[in-house]
Amino acid sequence: MSEKKLFMLLLGCRPKGRFTEQHDIFFGIAGDIRDLITEIKQSWPEAKGNIHIDAWRAVTSVNKCKISILENNVELKRPVSQGSDLRLFFVNLGGYKDGEFDEFHYKVLVAAKDMKMAQRAAMNTTFFKHYSISRTGRHKKATAHIDDKYGIDVDEIYPVTDILSPSQKAAYSIVITQPTDEPEDALNLGYLKLSDLET
Repeated sequence: MSEKKLFMLLLGCRPKGRFTEQHDIFFGIAGDIRDLITEIKQSWPEAKGNIHIDAWRAVTSVNKCKISILENNVELKRPVSQGSDLRLFFVNLGGYKDGEFDEFHYKVLVAAKDMKMAQRAAMNTTFFKHYSISRTGRHKKATAHIDDKYGIDVDEIYPVTDILSPSQKAAYSIVITQPTDEPEDALNLGYLKLSDLET
């Protein structure tokens, strides 16, 4: 049995009636990315299975912390010990550049004790500093900001455990240990059809 990992995927599709490609984030736990195909399709029913992956990573290192997955003791209905008081947060930053007709996004994973600490860490990213327009004139609301997940019009940060499917939340725990000398996670970029993973 292969070691379980947390996968973070940037999914893309163009649902019927949309003029541009839509994107969403998917988190899943598996031994291999191929093992997540069914859950990926179930996570976005409006796409009717016509989903591709634009970027993905196996999450093993965040903020110099090691990220591991352990199976919960299902019989006792109790999660395993978390290893530290840190939690893993997903932050979707949104920002603007003067003269660009777009809102740019930057997805961040942060290991922090709470949402306030995670937000502070996200606000220290280069993206946050470079994708803000000063709060003057017609750009009063064009500063970089913590953006929402799943297209909900509420700016928030989400613990990754809240984004996992109910079955994965019951079966696994994300364990964070620090410090680590683990290398940064490899980012896999480029168009990847789910059908290519099924072969």
